[in-house]
Amino acid sequence: MIVIGGFLIGAVLGALTAKRRGGKRLDILQYAAGYAIAFTLLGLFATIFIDRMAR
Repeated sequence: MIVIGGFLIGAVLGALTAKRRGGKRLDILQYAAGYAIAFTLLGLFATIFIDRMAR
């Protein structure tokens, strides 16, 4: 669940960042993809950490 949430939050933040900086449609998509990947990885590491601490 954390991974999916990270993906969605990252995509939205990336799109908003690119739009705020005056980017075109492809710029917005690229920022959304980049942020989504980064936040998904953070969510994955958080999930692994929480799972390891729970055991």
